[in-house]
Amino acid sequence: MSVHPFRTAMEAEDPDGIAATLAEDAVLHSPVFFRGVEGRESIVQALQLVAQVLDDAEFVNEIRDQSTVLLRFKARVGEFDLEGVDLLTLDEDGKVVDLTVFMRPYSAAAAFREGMLERVASLESG
Repeated sequence: MSVHPFRTAMEAEDPDGIAATLAEDAVLHSPVFFRGVEGRESIVQALQLVAQVLDDAEFVNEIRDQSTVLLRFKARVGEFDLEGVDLLTLDEDGKVVDLTVFMRPYSAAAAFREGMLERVASLESG
């Protein structure tokens, strides 16, 4: 089975490719933000920040059916090893309508959150 196009675009760090896999009204549920990130463009921007925070990110497993894709990944954030899962819900056209991210352990997730909040703050002040 081939890998899902979202995974391919993420591995290539291709913002246009990522955008092409997302429904216009997609929502990203992140361990960093209380509210979901709504809309294709906003999600792509958020994922570009993620790429700045995570080092050595790689997908290590993919499980999928017609409407769901589960992507397991590993990465480093600072001195911490991080494991995570991207849970994608697809619409009838195969576009991602919902992306929920889970991370562990807490120490790595907290370091990730801190890195993301720093970058968001610099965007807002710049």
